[in-house]
Amino acid sequence: MAIDTEQKSPSDGKVWGIFKLPFRQTGNNTRTTPSSSSASNLYVQTQPHVEGSNHHGSAISVSSVAKSLLPTRRRLKLDPANKLYFPYEPGKQVRSAVRIKNTSKSYTAFKFQTTAPKSCFMRPPGAILAPGESIIATVFKFVEPPENNEKQMDQKSRVKFKIMSLKVKGPMDYIPELFDEQKDQVAIEQILRVVFLDPERPCPALEKLKCQLDEADAALEARKKPPEDSGPRIIGEGLVIDEWKERRERYLARQQVEGVDSA
Repeated sequence: MAIDTEQKSPSDGKVWGIFKLPFRQTGNNTRTTPSSSSASNLYVQTQPHVEGSNHHGSAISVSSVAKSLLPTRRRLKLDPANKLYFPYEPGKQVRSAVRIKNTSKSYTAFKFQTTAPKSCFMRPPGAILAPGESIIATVFKFVEPPENNEKQMDQKSRVKFKIMSLKVKGPMDYIPELFDEQKDQVAIEQILRVVFLDPERPCPALEKLKCQLDEADAALEARKKPPEDSGPRIIGEGLVIDEWKERRERYLARQQVEGVDSA
C-alpha cells in the first residue's frame, strides 16, 4: 500500500515533520547537520599545534598509566619462591630459611615484614646486596599448640611474610628507614605463605631446608670471627712516632756536630 505524502492534515504536519528533522545524537540534545560537522572538522584540521598545550600532558598521563599496568620487574630471586617451610613441632620455636639473591645490576636493599610480629622474627630482618650477591635469611616462628587435638598441618596458616626491595646508590649500611624515606620506589617482591612439614617424614623440601639452615649457621659463625689482619702487627702504641722522633734527634745532633767541625 502506497503512502501519499502530499496530502497533509493538521496532525500530519507534526508527524511527518519528524522525518524532515536532522538526525539527533543519542544522549545529547545538540543537533548536528552536515554543514556543522564539516565546519567542526575543518576547525580541527586548521588548528595549529601550540607548544606547551595539553596534548603533551595527556601523552604523559597515558604513558604513566600504561607503565603502571606493566608487571614489576623483579630485583630479587627467592628460593623457595613463594613458601616458607617449617617443621611442625607444637609448643616450640622452629626455623625456616630462604635464599635471597640480587639479580639486578645495582645494589638492592631488602626488608622482611610479617603479619605476626609477636611470634615471628627474621635474621637478618633486612640487608643490602651487591649485584649477584646472595644470602640465606633465617625465619623463626613459634608454633602454637593445636586446639581440640586438631592437626595444624592440615589447616592453612594465616601467617604470611612479605619481602620488599629498594634500589640504592651503592654500598652502605642498612637501616630500615630507607624504605620509609623512599616509599614510592619500594617494590613488593613476593608474599610467602607458611607451610608445615612433618619432621618424622623425610621429603625433598625438608632435606633442602636442613641444608639451607646448616649453610646459614656456618655463615653466621664466619661473620662472628674477627677478620684476619694481613698488615704489619702493632707491638705497642706510639712506636712509629717514637722511632720518628729518635731519627729526627739523631739527624739534628749530626747536623750540629758537622757545623762545629766546619767552624
